Amino acid sequence: MSTGTGLATPKVFRNLPTADPFRMFRERLNHLFEDGILTFAPQAYENFPLSSWAPACDVYETDKEIVVKAELPEVKKENVQVTFDQNVLTIRGERKFEEETKNKNYHRVERSYGEFMRSFTLPAFVDPTQINTEFNEGMLRVTIPKREAAKPKQVEIKTN
Repeated sequence: MSTGTGLATPKVFRNLPTADPFRMFRERLNHLFEDGILTFAPQAYENFPLSSWAPACDVYETDKEIVVKAELPEVKKENVQVTFDQNVLTIRGERKFEEETKNKNYHRVERSYGEFMRSFTLPAFVDPTQINTEFNEGMLRVTIPKREAAKPKQVEIKTN
């Protein structure tokens, strides 16, 4: 059996499911964030007590705010909840599987369904009273502005 590269596939690997190396890389990278290595605070955590899947998220910072973007395709807005408690932003919800499958013969189901939850510990300089959320075409965007004291300021250098 050939892999298309001109090399024969060893017999031991022929019956293994094919793996998506980019997905595996993303999952490994997500674990770095989950373990607190690359997060804003050392006690950052992520819980999955009820989760059957975890949506992909981007977290980034600008001069004025912290932004969390979550991919939630086919999740309805009413099935998403965003909370902020003790500097932990939590996004939870559920993507439901189609109930009506009478005329459909699935050959493969690779997308995950069910409940999900993602939690991110944010720095103390954010202003939780001004959180803004937008949900558009399967993308949730949560914007948490920085407090005025945390925003960078230009300091004038004086000469004597």
